[in-house]
Amino acid sequence: MEQAHSLLLNEEACSQLREHQRAEFVFEWLRFLKKLLPATDRADVKQNQKRLVEQLTTVLTGSPGPPTRLLLAQCLALVYRVGDSLMSSLTVDRCNDIIRSKDDSPSFLPTRLAAVACLGVLYEQLGRLLINSFKESVANLLKAMKSAESQGRCEIMLCIERILKGLGVSAVSCHRDIYKAARTCLTDRSMAVRCAAAKCLLELQREAVFLWSSELENVATVCFRAFEGSNYDVRVGVSKLLGTLLASALDPRQTIAPRPGTKRNSLKEVMELLSSGFLRGGAGFLRASGDMLKGSRDVRVGITQTCVVFVSILGGAWLEMHFSCLLSLLMEWVSHARATQYPADAVSCRCCVSFILRATLGSLLGEKAQIAAAKEICQLIDKQKRVVDAALHEGNMEARVSPADVAASQHVLVCALLELGSLLQDLSSTAAPLLLDTSIGMLDTVISVLLHPSASARLAAAWCLRCVAVGMPAQVAVLLDRCAERLNALKSCPEAVAGYSAAIAALLGAVQLCPLGISHSKGKVVMTLAEDLLRSAAQNSRISIQRTQGGWLLLSALFTLGPTVMEHHLPRLLLLWKCAFPLSVKDLENELRRGDSFTWQVTLEGRAGALCAMKSLVVHCKDLLTDDVISRLLPLLSCAVALLNQLSSIIKAYGNQIKNAATVFRLRVYEILTMLQPKTYEESFGTVLKQLLNDLTGPEITACAELNLLPSLCYIQDLALLGPGLQDVDQHYIEEQLHGGGSGGGTLEYDPFTIFEKAQEVPTPLPPASALTAAAVQLFGVIFPHLGIQQKAQILEQFCEFVRQLKGARQQTVQIHVAAAFCCTLKCLALSRRELGSEEVQKPALSLLLGALEGSNPLLRCVAAEGLARLVQVLNDPNFTVSITLMSFDKLKMARDAITRTGHALALSAVYRYLSGISSPQYISACVGVLFTLSQDSTSPEVQMWALHALSMVVDLAGPLYHSHLEASFTLVLRLLLSTPHTHVEVQQSLGRCLNALITSMGPDLQGEGAGVCVVRTSCLVGCAVMQDSQDCLVQAQAISCLQQLHMFAPRFVNLASLVPSLCINLCSSYLSLRCAVVACLRQLAQREAVEVSEHAVTLVKELPRRDNTQLDVTIKEVGLEGALFSLLDRESDPRLCRDIQETLVHMMSLAAESKLAHWLKLCKDVLSASADSAVETLQEEDGDRYDDSSVFHAKSESSGPFNNLRWSTRVFSMECVCRIIAQCENGDPAHFNMALAQEQRLHESADFLVLHLADLIRMAFMAATDHSDQLRLAGLQTLLVIIRKFSSVPEPEFPGHVILEQYQANVGAALRPAFHVDAPPNVTAKACQVCSAWIASGVISDLRDLRRVHQLLASSLAKVQVGRDVTSQLYNESTFTMETLAVLKAWAEVYITAVQGSRQRESPGSHLQQQSDEAGTADPAGAGLLKLVQTDLATLSRLWLAALQDHGLLTLPSQYSSQLPSTGGSFYTAETVEQARPHYSSAWATILHATALWLNSTGFIMVDEGPANLSRPVTPTSMGQSTSLSSVKSPEDVSTDRLHLILGISVEFLCSPHSGDQMENISSCLQALQALLEVPWPRSKVGNDQALSVELLSVLHRLIVTRESPSIQLAVLELVRQIVCAAQEHVKEKRHSAEVDDGAAEKETVPEFGEGRDTGGLVPGKSLVFGALELCLCMLVRKLPQLSPKLAGSPTGRGGQTCFLSKTDCRLVTSALAILSELPSICSPEGSVSVLPTVLYLLLGVLREAVKGSVGAESGQLVPGILQALRTVLTSPMSRAEKSHGAWTELLRCALHTLLESWHTDKMEPGVDEVTMLTSLTIFLLYASAEVTAVEPLQTRCIQAFRASLESKDPVVLSRSYQLLVSLFQGPAPVARPFILALGGRLVSQLEEVEKSRPQGPAELQAVQDAIRALEALVFAADETHRPQLVAVLLPILISLLLDENALASAPAASRSLHESALRDLMRIGPQHSAVFKALMASAPHMKARLEAAVKGNKESVNTKAQAPRVINKNTPSIQLKINFL
Repeated sequence: MEQAHSLLLNEEACSQLREHQRAEFVFEWLRFLKKLLPATDRADVKQNQKRLVEQLTTVLTGSPGPPTRLLLAQCLALVYRVGDSLMSSLTVDRCNDIIRSKDDSPSFLPTRLAAVACLGVLYEQLGRLLINSFKESVANLLKAMKSAESQGRCEIMLCIERILKGLGVSAVSCHRDIYKAARTCLTDRSMAVRCAAAKCLLELQREAVFLWSSELENVATVCFRAFEGSNYDVRVGVSKLLGTLLASALDPRQTIAPRPGTKRNSLKEVMELLSSGFLRGGAGFLRASGDMLKGSRDVRVGITQTCVVFVSILGGAWLEMHFSCLLSLLMEWVSHARATQYPADAVSCRCCVSFILRATLGSLLGEKAQIAAAKEICQLIDKQKRVVDAALHEGNMEARVSPADVAASQHVLVCALLELGSLLQDLSSTAAPLLLDTSIGMLDTVISVLLHPSASARLAAAWCLRCVAVGMPAQVAVLLDRCAERLNALKSCPEAVAGYSAAIAALLGAVQLCPLGISHSKGKVVMTLAEDLLRSAAQNSRISIQRTQGGWLLLSALFTLGPTVMEHHLPRLLLLWKCAFPLSVKDLENELRRGDSFTWQVTLEGRAGALCAMKSLVVHCKDLLTDDVISRLLPLLSCAVALLNQLSSIIKAYGNQIKNAATVFRLRVYEILTMLQPKTYEESFGTVLKQLLNDLTGPEITACAELNLLPSLCYIQDLALLGPGLQDVDQHYIEEQLHGGGSGGGTLEYDPFTIFEKAQEVPTPLPPASALTAAAVQLFGVIFPHLGIQQKAQILEQFCEFVRQLKGARQQTVQIHVAAAFCCTLKCLALSRRELGSEEVQKPALSLLLGALEGSNPLLRCVAAEGLARLVQVLNDPNFTVSITLMSFDKLKMARDAITRTGHALALSAVYRYLSGISSPQYISACVGVLFTLSQDSTSPEVQMWALHALSMVVDLAGPLYHSHLEASFTLVLRLLLSTPHTHVEVQQSLGRCLNALITSMGPDLQGEGAGVCVVRTSCLVGCAVMQDSQDCLVQAQAISCLQQLHMFAPRFVNLASLVPSLCINLCSSYLSLRCAVVACLRQLAQREAVEVSEHAVTLVKELPRRDNTQLDVTIKEVGLEGALFSLLDRESDPRLCRDIQETLVHMMSLAAESKLAHWLKLCKDVLSASADSAVETLQEEDGDRYDDSSVFHAKSESSGPFNNLRWSTRVFSMECVCRIIAQCENGDPAHFNMALAQEQRLHESADFLVLHLADLIRMAFMAATDHSDQLRLAGLQTLLVIIRKFSSVPEPEFPGHVILEQYQANVGAALRPAFHVDAPPNVTAKACQVCSAWIASGVISDLRDLRRVHQLLASSLAKVQVGRDVTSQLYNESTFTMETLAVLKAWAEVYITAVQGSRQRESPGSHLQQQSDEAGTADPAGAGLLKLVQTDLATLSRLWLAALQDHGLLTLPSQYSSQLPSTGGSFYTAETVEQARPHYSSAWATILHATALWLNSTGFIMVDEGPANLSRPVTPTSMGQSTSLSSVKSPEDVSTDRLHLILGISVEFLCSPHSGDQMENISSCLQALQALLEVPWPRSKVGNDQALSVELLSVLHRLIVTRESPSIQLAVLELVRQIVCAAQEHVKEKRHSAEVDDGAAEKETVPEFGEGRDTGGLVPGKSLVFGALELCLCMLVRKLPQLSPKLAGSPTGRGGQTCFLSKTDCRLVTSALAILSELPSICSPEGSVSVLPTVLYLLLGVLREAVKGSVGAESGQLVPGILQALRTVLTSPMSRAEKSHGAWTELLRCALHTLLESWHTDKMEPGVDEVTMLTSLTIFLLYASAEVTAVEPLQTRCIQAFRASLESKDPVVLSRSYQLLVSLFQGPAPVARPFILALGGRLVSQLEEVEKSRPQGPAELQAVQDAIRALEALVFAADETHRPQLVAVLLPILISLLLDENALASAPAASRSLHESALRDLMRIGPQHSAVFKALMASAPHMKARLEAAVKGNKESVNTKAQAPRVINKNTPSIQLKINFL
């Protein structure tokens, strides 16, 4: 194929190829040429032009295929446009000659068609250059058209369209001729020709004014005829033409000279024109014998689409202005007697008008305009209602309203009410002002229609009320109450009973779509109403039917509220069911002997209703369907089944008027039986089957439209064979009428019981007869598998016999029914894995399916193929499977008719569908052979289509086995794509599916580089290019889907530069399936190449100066592809497409948001601002004068933006996008959340950062939070919450000490205020509470006045909570009260926690809490002021918090304790809403727990009588021990104990829970709460007293340490363990103390041993607190320092060989653990302490050794103080002095000291050993252990040696520390000090004497000398008074020796000088103290005296000099001094 890529065709290469390859080669060359020519230099083209034209002409005359001819035409035109255009006329003449040619042979046809195509494109591209020859060409074409076949006619029409496009106004002379020809083609028998003619006329009308002026009526008439018998494409094309013409007639684009007598068309005239066709089904052109109904339906649907096009072209602004007129004209259509002659016609008509209203109002108008339209509709309803009221009051004679008017009004009302409902549901809470507008009285108007005499109008009004309820959930309860009240009041009016009961049922159905639900009491009200209606039904025969129907309708709807509501009413319901049926079959026989037609009608209605209620029970409350309930329902069902037998005789006896009731009754029996297990009603099978056979094959059956029955039984991909009617089309709503048989679609009055179904759209149940057939099919499928073999065989043979005997339409109907029933059976068998039976069943089964497989109905053939697949699956017999395939092969070889061939071709592909694919290569080869042959049968496009579809299925099922056939298949598909005519689009669609399957089969192999793979890949790309050029949108969608697959497997080979533009152009296609394919492809591309996709889209729009610049291009130009997708998202209603658009945007954002931050934020802001009106201005007024900066945020609607009137749902999505952008930036550059950093980086690079857009973010959140739409308010508040959390700690660089959010406090306040309004929904208030608490807790506001504003909002919500749920009008479910209350309490709890932590931080600035808050990044909040604010409400809050905790405690009980739950519910939940309440408690309890613990901490558990807390009811069932009832008065001690146990219980239960994995915040809250409790003495004593409780707590904490890696949680756990140990310590101390006091000092010997271990010293694991604490500490230490464990030290996991570096946090954890360890001996008995001590010492010394060795890393300095403190604690433990343990302790401590000395000895050789720490630990031992431990040999000697060695050290730091430690030792107790003084005193003196010779050179050495002097001084003062003078005499000379003389002092280094000064100071201090020694020394040593005097004198002089110095320097200092220290 590379050889095809040249300017001239490589004829040599081409001639060597086979014919089909040649076509591909030429096509590839033309594709390349089309791209190459515009980029080639003009001179080069001219140089090669002659040869090029010759080659192109050769291709033209060489019979090119359809895709080739179009490319050829474009290339020819390009050659002339780029090169020399003078010769183009020759080519035109050549083409004309070919068209004139008389050669009619089929082989010449492609050449003629190519000539026509070339002619069209030449004129289109060269335009007026060819003006001279155009008349001749057009005449020639029109002449040729008369004799042309359909392909020719189609091509000529398209050619003329191009000519018109190219010549524009210059072609005016031929307009009339073209018009005549196109008018004829518009009613051509070929649909493709009709489409082409419509396109041609659409182009013609641009310049031909007469089309939409004088000829408008004629064109309209022709268009109506074109709609007759049309297909979907024709309807789309013709409706576009006619709609455009009508829009031009009404609003001309060009002024036309007014002719005398003509006037401009009015809307009325235009609509009359359409109405003539709509009402007559075409302007009188249908013959009487024709199928009037079918013809008129086609025309009606076409006109409906026309009307939508017409209004869409005129646009939203026009519609807004003319809506009133348009509405009344449309209503005339639907109220016209001719349109509503038959019920089915009326339904069809209403459907059409509803579609027009929905498609225009729903997509063209913004929210404001929709509200205005709703008002108009409401006025129309009011007007209609008044007409009816006038007709019903017979006294009003002037009105003269006929019954026909009343009948007509019902259809008008249905259309108006359904559209009003849709509008209100779409507008949602945005429409709230509309309901409050008293001038309209919307609800009153709608409710008044509930009394209309017509059932359809009443049901439509009920549905409209339901839509109001779904849109505005607050209205549900109000409307329910209102309807219930009216129903009670008007019980005797039949219309009222029917209307209001339907309304209540509809409202109950709406609750399923309202997350906030309704109050449980409403269920009770409805139950009572329903009971009342059923009981009183017999009282008045006039309204018996309505009451019966109404009662059962209410009960059926009631079940939708779910099992929690219904379980209370079930006993009463069972009773009502029992009353509805006879007690036994005998009673039923008695019934048959009495009654009349009316009583039977009431009875049947009642029983049908009762059965429907049962069905509702099964569907909505399956949990209630226990065996007991089923056993009570079965006898009733038996009676119902028995009655089925009698129905025919009853109808015979009482006439046809009860026939409908009997049908509905049968339908209900079938429906309920289908849902139950067949085993339960086995004895009734005989009766049921008899009825089923009668309903499926009996003489009275009505044809059920196959489209209602068969598609659900087909394989979903096979439906593609049936054309676009069944696929995704925008007009699905009306198109389905054309396939719906005679019923004209469904409508609500066919089955009022569907009104409560969970659906957004209005239900369209089928007519009872059709629904009955569908139900019979389903039930047959359920029952058949449970029959015996004989019975199965008999029934199937009966079916076959019926089909054989019948003829004509009836045979087809029966065949459809029985095939559907049997396929349904097979599906059930396959799903339940049951067996069909032996051969006697298989034979008729196969015969039945094969008969259907050869039926004339294509849908039936699809069902039969699926049935065969299921049959093979069920039988699972390889022989049977092979026999079926062989039979199909035989049939295909023999048969010549299309039907047999299509059926069996499909069967071949279906047989292996459920057998996990095809595993036989032979079968694949055979299939491929047959299907290849069939797919090339060009005489029958239908066979081609089915064969290719079957081939695509075979490819899918064969998997890798198909690889050997891939190349041949690609060749075949490409050959067919290049040769299939455009008129056979269905074949092209199948080819597309086939290509897709082949690409999937190739998979990643497509990336290969082999020759074969390259050929295949090129075939794929060529095939896709062919399909992309197709006229058919479904084929284009297939092309996009194939390219998407290719991009997935071989992305390198898909050229985005050409793919993206083609996607963008089709984004606004009028075909839904094409838009879906485009967006699905974009979604995939955006996952990897979002930026490139965006760039290509913008490039496309810049380069495309198209004539019709669509809105899309404008949007892409302004805001890129992303903006276009937002616009599309707003317009689309298809849920899958909307989801794909959202995902595409999310992918694009995730790849490009950071790099294009400003663009994305502006986009989201534009989307958010694009509402027609904004609720913001008014809400900001009140704040305006207070804060200036809020004026920046007045959200005016920016209509100048790129978006207009977007829906609330799109704006909600834009807010979600903002949150995503913030989350994404969080993972990016830290400058996004740091203003200083962002500003700095902005200077150096053109980066953009989120913090720079903070004002925009706040503004967006503010606009959303103050919108009318509740959903948008929630999204806005969520965004505000995210902003506060992310930016609260960002400092403001310009104002140090302030944060950046401070300037926006006015806006935050204004955004929150509306959410606390009394009418705000509870979910909005709950979210606002969350934002409030986050805002207060963030510490952004420091001023108390500012805080108070937000605090007031929380205070108002607290007041609302205090009022309680009993007082509030119950608009929503009780669980919403729980949600709101807990949100408020949680918010207050968060604020209180912040306040307490803030005040603690100020009290102890260096505290642990401060560090925590620094880590969390929170600034210091308003602290004390905030605490003061909260304090006022604390009394109330504490009670409410405790109540909430008690509720939570009860709700967390396991299910086996559910009987212990209070029967009335808790404080904040009711018994019925337990399940809904749980999630609310689980999100709030942890914060509340923490706050409660802090409050109890602040009160110290001292009960204060807080006085009444203004509660309307007791806070809890037990009121936390403060109940006033005398019987249960508890002491304050008991109340405190209850509270303590509540908090402990909740905490322990949660911390034990295995599901708390992701709830780190909750774990942290729990631990902090427990810490707060244990800070208070009383709970500490409680925990200390209760050993079991302490042990339990420790085991839970141990588990937490092991399972949570978070350092903050581990630190909190250790702190808590410390507190528990501390509590135990206090407890032991107290017991010992009291024992000592009680027993007196004399009896010391007999004091019992307190503490663990008692007198044995044993610690029991699981019961011992000490053991638990040891375990926990060991666990922590070994995790951080595995080297401690002998087992782990050498193992790889223990990292024995490596050093294990600890972080700061790790060091804190280790020291905390050691601190706990060191306290453990003190809570043991003496014996117990001896058991524990070895472990404690081992761990302590182990950690010490690691620290000393330096193996813990740089942070060991953090660790050492903690280790030494722990060591000191152990050594000073009272247990070491206790009599019983003293000996053992001494022994163990000696061992420890020995170990310490030993480890020093071994470690000393290693580098980096910390000698200082070792010496310090030795010193601690020597000072704090008893002398018995340290004074023994050899320990004492070794200690002295250690110190001696350290004194020899060359390191001044070690020396310095050694001397410091000696000071401590010398000052220590005499037994310890004496040996050290004796051993080291001399060494110390000699070292100091040497200093004179080598004076210190640096600060470290100086410090060492000074410390040595301190040590010597300590030694001196440690001596007895008697010996001290001798020692002073040693000290003084040493000090004097350190003095320098005057000369040496001046030149001495700084260290030496400092030493001189410090020695002098010491002499001045010590000399006077020992004056006698001093004097004696001076006298005996004159040189010393002289030295000292010189030093003293020098010192005095230096002091004087320093005093004078400033004056000297002063001359040079500036006269003004800056003040630096402001303190």
